[in-house]
Amino acid sequence: MRHGCRRLFAALAFAIAAALPGADVAVADQASQLRPIGLRVAGGEDAWHADNDFRLDWDRPPVSEQGFPINAVHYRVRDATGAVAIAEVRLPWNTAQIEYVHLPSGPGTYSAEVWLEGPGGQTGPIVSAALRFDDARPGPAQPLAPAGWVAGNGVATVTIAHPAGPQPLSGIRGYAVSVDRGDGGAPCAGPDRCRPEETDLGDGIDGDTLSLGVLPEGVNVVHAVAVSGSGLRSAETRSTTVRVDATRPQVTLDGVPRGWAAGPVRVSARATDPLSGMAAAGPGGPYTALAVDGGVPRVEPGDSAATVIGGEGSHRVAFYARDGAGNVGEGSAPVASVRIDESPPLVAFADSQDPRDPERIEATVSDALSGPAARGSIAVRPAGSRQRFAPLPTTAFSGRLVADWDSDSFPPGTYEFRASGYDGAGNTASSERRGNGVRMVLANPAKTPAAIAAGFGGRPMFRRAYGGGASYGGRLTSATGSPLGHLSLQVVESFEAGAELRQRTTTVQTAADGSFRTPLAPGPSRRVETVFAGARGLGRTAGGRAHLRVLSGVRLHASAAAARIGGPPVVFSGRLGDLGAPLGAAGRPVELQFRLSHGKWSEFRTVQTDSHGRFRYPYSFSDDDSRGVRFQFRAFAPAQDDWPYEPAGSRPVLIAGR
Repeated sequence: MRHGCRRLFAALAFAIAAALPGADVAVADQASQLRPIGLRVAGGEDAWHADNDFRLDWDRPPVSEQGFPINAVHYRVRDATGAVAIAEVRLPWNTAQIEYVHLPSGPGTYSAEVWLEGPGGQTGPIVSAALRFDDARPGPAQPLAPAGWVAGNGVATVTIAHPAGPQPLSGIRGYAVSVDRGDGGAPCAGPDRCRPEETDLGDGIDGDTLSLGVLPEGVNVVHAVAVSGSGLRSAETRSTTVRVDATRPQVTLDGVPRGWAAGPVRVSARATDPLSGMAAAGPGGPYTALAVDGGVPRVEPGDSAATVIGGEGSHRVAFYARDGAGNVGEGSAPVASVRIDESPPLVAFADSQDPRDPERIEATVSDALSGPAARGSIAVRPAGSRQRFAPLPTTAFSGRLVADWDSDSFPPGTYEFRASGYDGAGNTASSERRGNGVRMVLANPAKTPAAIAAGFGGRPMFRRAYGGGASYGGRLTSATGSPLGHLSLQVVESFEAGAELRQRTTTVQTAADGSFRTPLAPGPSRRVETVFAGARGLGRTAGGRAHLRVLSGVRLHASAAAARIGGPPVVFSGRLGDLGAPLGAAGRPVELQFRLSHGKWSEFRTVQTDSHGRFRYPYSFSDDDSRGVRFQFRAFAPAQDDWPYEPAGSRPVLIAGR
């Protein structure tokens, strides 16, 4: 009721004022107070809106300041031609905001007109605000990536191709861009528009270049859309790829010798790169480079470069490459060493021989660069001859060549030597001279000769009964007769044909006076010799040749000491000894012999032993002349080429005839 009275009093006051003198001026002052204060469009009057619903706001002073009430608010909307798009709308008096101004037509710039109505129906001035509406989406924007590959430390830049026209009424605000690994990302979160913070390029349609910074190695996918002035984006997202190679190419160097080379060396560098590659592409493309001893690099387009390095000494070779992305390893290029030695080594024999070991042949090998190699040889031939040098067993170490000349294997005479050595580069040199310039010539015998005298008690032949041994010995002296003590000798027993053992060697040691002795075991006949293999400063020799002859061992038995004429036979049996001499399956022949008193032995029968040497033979006495006669019988082992015993007979057996 209070508010209603206040409005009534205000209306009466307004009517009275209009009736009084000077009323026209008062009404005009009151009408000016009906102007909306600070009429504004939500979101900005200069901003384009993608939706056709607008909200208008303004400020209204308190009634106490205004002095009269406001009965209503009026508004209408005109299009760009001035035609009414929304007819006049009257809203209640207390309205200070128009929530929904819904434009009925398409994109364009509209004008909203707002005025107020006083208590007497009078209206205030019209205040206008622009309504900018654009719901058209721009065409697709194609991002354009840099050609080829981008280096890992390079900044990738993309250019956005302008969307095809016609452009939206609101124009192109800019472009939204995103980068991923090709997993279908989009520059903006919304389905049809981009927020201002999502618009990476906001300088209009011509602000089309964007730096992506340093991207990770590999294939990066760049997505882009155009954004209109109202914030709507292209319906289609366009993409491109930016390929980044952040790894320097791998370079290997071939042809570098492990050690020293004997001449110029050709080295080649080969580069590989799994991403941007090493295919030649002109001056700005990939290349491979070699630099020797810090000189001007040799640069070859593509994945390889080669050069020839010459000159003695050690050379440093740096090698590097640039790949298709521009990655280059010049600052940290690996370095290899190529060492060249073109000069042969120096070879020389020792100035003199060691008198204690005259067969030791020594030579030195020296080289100032690559040093001596652990290989080489020493060879010998008769002095002054045209024979080929015969190599000697040679050991090479620490710049020395050492050979042992077995002078005992060479006939007496004068011999010349040649030493051939190598350096670490493979250069070789030969020399036939000592370090003092004298030719390397030696006379043979080079060592002191030795002599052996040996046998069976000084006899060169000794006959021994079957089953008995023997003692063999002698003395080792120098050619001058000096005893050679404490040296090893080999006593070699060579058995006759048919023996089970062909040869037996026994090592003996000489006493201080050079003497030696060794027992010979029982067995077949044999030849015995002593061999001295030589020693330091002493020549090899053999001697003491002797022959041990062993008699066959044969035994005979008779079944009776008397034989009756015409009576039963006397059975003779016996055995042939086979110590160290196999009899074989067929046995051996044995002769049965007889004689009267001390007459000559006569064979009356030859029998064959079995494989164990046993034999048996029955003999009948039938001649009357034998009555009263005493006979001697024996078994006799005759000489045979394959029997290693001397011929021998058994002890006689006495038989009387009666």
